[in-house]
Amino acid sequence: MKETICALATSQGGALNVIRVSGDKAIEIVSGMFSPRKGAPLHQRRTHTVVFGDICPNGTQVLDEALVTIMRAPHSYTGEDTIEISCHASPYITQQILLNLLERGARQAAPGEFTMRAFMNGKMDLSRAEAVADLIASTSRASHSLAMNQLKGGFSNELGALRDKLLKLTSLMELELDFSEEDVEFADRRELLALCDEVDAVMSRLASSFSVGNAVKNGVPVAIVGETNTGKSTLLNALLHEERAIVSDICGTTRDTVEGVMNLSGVTFRFIDTAGLRETHDLIERIGIERTIEQLEKSSIALWLIDPTARKEQIEEIASRLLPVYRGKKLAILVNKCDITDPITLSHAMQTGQEMVEKYGNHIQWDSHDLWAISARQGTNLDRLEEFLVRSAALPAISTGDVVVTNVRHYEALVRALEDIKEVKQGLANGTSGDLVSEPLRAAIRNLSEILGELTSDEILGNIFANFCIGK
Repeated sequence: MKETICALATSQGGALNVIRVSGDKAIEIVSGMFSPRKGAPLHQRRTHTVVFGDICPNGTQVLDEALVTIMRAPHSYTGEDTIEISCHASPYITQQILLNLLERGARQAAPGEFTMRAFMNGKMDLSRAEAVADLIASTSRASHSLAMNQLKGGFSNELGALRDKLLKLTSLMELELDFSEEDVEFADRRELLALCDEVDAVMSRLASSFSVGNAVKNGVPVAIVGETNTGKSTLLNALLHEERAIVSDICGTTRDTVEGVMNLSGVTFRFIDTAGLRETHDLIERIGIERTIEQLEKSSIALWLIDPTARKEQIEEIASRLLPVYRGKKLAILVNKCDITDPITLSHAMQTGQEMVEKYGNHIQWDSHDLWAISARQGTNLDRLEEFLVRSAALPAISTGDVVVTNVRHYEALVRALEDIKEVKQGLANGTSGDLVSEPLRAAIRNLSEILGELTSDEILGNIFANFCIGK
């Protein structure tokens, strides 16, 4: 018998709260503290009925009026007997109901435990369970569409079809092993190789979709870089319309990365304000500069801020460190402080920026239109910057039905399975014996099964559901 668990399933700020109770004794426990206004007690009610009545923790005094929803196993989210109590959102009422549930034998649910029980009881596979968390965390139409598709089983269905094909392939190979002494061949090697090509193509497409899926889910990473005191923190605050980073005339104020998220035209961007690049003997600031380089390598777009009053040698020193790292990425060069700088000085700084890209940025996606003057403090030309960001993100339109990988765990398992399939293809092409080909085949199946949760360790499950909110 599993323990009965309970938790608040709604966030603060509304007029009502929902308290969820799940387990073998859920109906019995709630029956002891709830009195229906009409009809039979809870334990005599049919599944999927809603009952109005009074919450009476001590059996007599009414704490609150509430609606109680009954969902009997296996027809519930968790697959267990489940009760949901909809009460008024008073912190006192909610606390008293939860305390009384605990006193009557329930225990506080761990983060994600309701969804984990749904997975353990076969109500959903692991990839769909993870989609629940993604759906709750979705911040844009695209991320919502991807989460909904995964929750409905789009990703699971495609993986299941792949695994079925691999199972067919390995069963034919292993059948040959049973008759190895008779030199019988059950599988045409050309057909097996064609099947491997088909599986390889699908898995490659899924794995390559991760760059888009990760950007949709977590935001397109944008690094704001440059020398100290060029206005990077001011620009971050201006883009986010909030005082996110400390702004000061003192050089080296930002010693670690500061992040902020915003949505532009349906695309989520994750801005990273980095430590200013300069030579320094300050240990903490040097660590911050090292992290700047790391963030630059991880980002998809970089905004390089130039102080127009800086000497050409200073700008070149930054460019020589910054641009070679930024291979194959989008870059905008922003000459800041145009509101307090004369046009000639601005023009010289912009010319220097272009020369630096031509000298050090051979592998950068950049053209002369991606260079202009701004004022982060006054907001001058920031509309042009926003247009550049949306254009540079170049994310395809996402609709419900698209199968896109958004989860790092899924991506890594797909990459491992792809390596296994390539080993199988090489073995088939070289005429390798069936017993040697079967091992990477089984490994590929294990990797796909790990995504679905059929071969997943308790440690992995614990890490996945620990990131859920309590009550889900």
